[in-house]
Amino acid sequence: MTAIPIPDSPRTSPDPTGQAVAGHEVRFGIFATVLGPMLVAGTLHGGCHVSFGDDESLLEQELRQGFSRATLRRDDSRVASWAKSISAQLEGKAKAIDIPLEVSGTPFQQRVWTELRRIPFGELRSYQELAVMIGQPTAARAVASACASNRVAVVIPCHRVIRGTGELGGYRWGVERKQKLLD
Repeated sequence: MTAIPIPDSPRTSPDPTGQAVAGHEVRFGIFATVLGPMLVAGTLHGGCHVSFGDDESLLEQELRQGFSRATLRRDDSRVASWAKSISAQLEGKAKAIDIPLEVSGTPFQQRVWTELRRIPFGELRSYQELAVMIGQPTAARAVASACASNRVAVVIPCHRVIRGTGELGGYRWGVERKQKLLD
């Protein structure tokens, strides 16, 4: 794994498939939150997956499909502190989520995700504004695609990006959850 030399950036890999953890152990837990069940997973280096859903077995199935070449082990206690930090923000008790990350993506995705983490709590950006922030003002659609590729819900706050018209746009974990996060 190589790290991007940008402050507050996650430990990253240029592997866009998410299989950079192949052969490594990924531990995960599932926790109740105000947004429904949340799956939190990580390696020894940091969180690599945070997702929301309505069914715990489907959350685990999605994790297994996305990290098919890693050894997965349920260990709620290993990731409980990360889940607690995420839940604190979901409940409005914290403005920042301070957990280490180990995420895989293309260099373009990594730039988008780094800028997403720089959007202050309570603020929004349009896909176009985010494209300008990364120095590619004509790449709004590619920015939207990078947001959709984010595997670490809330920690990399792609929910803070909306359409230029003010509409919410899509959200990998459901537009209703995106609205609740923004409220």
